[in-house]
Amino acid sequence: MVLQGYANKAFRLGEKMIKIISKDKCCGCYACYNACPKTCIKVEQDNEGFWYPVVDEEKCINCGLCEKVCPVINPATSEFVPIAYAAINKDEKVRYESSSGGVFTLLAEYALNKGGSVFGAIFNKDFVVSHQEITTIDDLKLLRGSKYVQSRIGDTYKKVEERLANGGLVLFTGTPCQVNGLKTFLGKEYESLICMDIICHGVPSPLVWKKYVAYRIFKDGEILKRITFRLKDEGWRLYSMLFEYGNSIKYKKNLNQDLYMRGFLQNLYLRPSCYNCSFKTEQRASDFTLADFWGIEKLLPKMDDNKGTSLVVVQSKKGATIFNAISNKMFYKSVNLADAIHFNSAMTTSVAVNKKRRLFFEELDKCDDIEKLLNKYTKANLLKKVLVFAKIRIRQIIRKIKLLK
Repeated sequence: MVLQGYANKAFRLGEKMIKIISKDKCCGCYACYNACPKTCIKVEQDNEGFWYPVVDEEKCINCGLCEKVCPVINPATSEFVPIAYAAINKDEKVRYESSSGGVFTLLAEYALNKGGSVFGAIFNKDFVVSHQEITTIDDLKLLRGSKYVQSRIGDTYKKVEERLANGGLVLFTGTPCQVNGLKTFLGKEYESLICMDIICHGVPSPLVWKKYVAYRIFKDGEILKRITFRLKDEGWRLYSMLFEYGNSIKYKKNLNQDLYMRGFLQNLYLRPSCYNCSFKTEQRASDFTLADFWGIEKLLPKMDDNKGTSLVVVQSKKGATIFNAISNKMFYKSVNLADAIHFNSAMTTSVAVNKKRRLFFEELDKCDDIEKLLNKYTKANLLKKVLVFAKIRIRQIIRKIKLLK
């Protein structure tokens, strides 16, 4: 199988194997890797740090399974009309430790309390992000919170299939492409599988993340204990990146100050497929789509206290049943999905390519000072800084006026 519209030509030549002609057509979901019956597909990082499949042609039997499970070529579909809610977990501690309103924790608890397991993105001891399985409530903290780097799936889809085949209940969480990859890999529906995706800005390069973590450890000179992308001590909107070390000295910068977050939000080092994502739709293959409810202060101001509100989009009948089962643990209100998308356009629209992206990666390959490089490519000009500051001050003034009323 050859991506980017060359499949018919490839079949006439008798080829049914993965060959990446255009990298913007591969989302790095690992479905082909998990499906290959001869394990002749390995996944390798390119110079930008993203994973792509590579086939050992001598071992390949041209079975075509890698093409069959590719979610870009064969996207999963749904006819369910999505239902949208604004929601907040009633447990304030969980809400504070969550990126938005804490609804993911309720879904995970639902699965775990029924003896199931949860698969999601976890930091390993070196703060590399990969998909792992948890089976206890105590381990939920490992999955909670955003991780702004592409998570490596590895053989997770096979593990999910094994759990389902043995009658287990599974909650799988990930980006839309990862959920679609799992669905096409499985090839059939399971009543005991719950899928949750997110409204995804795009996935940053694991190589950039690795270099940034190494830089922070070197600069701070301590043993790294914990990383949090979405610390809310300055509020939900102006969240902070936190690096906590063994002696409790902390590095903390908000999303406008931290170099890595600036590059991420400026679309500087996202995966090529993220700029033309195949999975940004209202109707999705998941049972739930979760996100920060940006714009909540305009749509439902009474649910906005700057501590985090979740946008929950129910995508299936199964999802609707589960939402009803956990609804007593939330404060929630139904919303018009179109209104929600107006303030959360990333649900249906891909981000624009940063014009400096190519030059950034050319320099990254030979860069020894990631701080200097990120500063160079994310530095805002004076006018932009003034506009950003003005917007923040206007929001603060409007909020104070509302409180006085």
